[in-house]
Amino acid sequence: MKPDQKPHVLPDVLAPNLKVVFCGSAAGWKSAELGLPYAGPGNKFWPALYAVGFTPTQWGPADFQKLPTLGYGLTDINKTEAGMDVDLTDGDDPDALRRKMVTYKPRILAFTSKRPAMVFLARKRVDYGFQEETVGETRLYVLPSPSGRAGSFWDIAKWRALAEATLAEAAQA
Repeated sequence: MKPDQKPHVLPDVLAPNLKVVFCGSAAGWKSAELGLPYAGPGNKFWPALYAVGFTPTQWGPADFQKLPTLGYGLTDINKTEAGMDVDLTDGDDPDALRRKMVTYKPRILAFTSKRPAMVFLARKRVDYGFQEETVGETRLYVLPSPSGRAGSFWDIAKWRALAEATLAEAAQA
């Protein structure tokens, strides 16, 4: 973090045994400014949650604290900086994220872009979908970024596949 920069930390939305915890790189500038996750212009996070069936109605950034009522949570791998991935310098903390997953034990940790997954897994490349690695019983999944700036990588089919897997796991539980 730069000396003249204040921490832009959005609160985690976590509870024990959630179905899915969505993990981004860090709060975007607009999200940090508003104190609301996935609030940037053109961000597809909230519309995607509704389109694939994670939420029963169209929710928005101001609804973020209600996510645990449906079995979902939010966090970021970088809790001390804000901005686009290229703006982030030194706030990534994969160990802290791992500790959160061990503590809260969600069924799935879904990275909302490849960057936080690569940082967490210490790999230079990851594919979308489920990963071989786990954190205890928590499975890892990589989604295309919902950021408006990542439109060329957008594919709601990967989000839909996660929703279907989540529903299938819930039916087995």
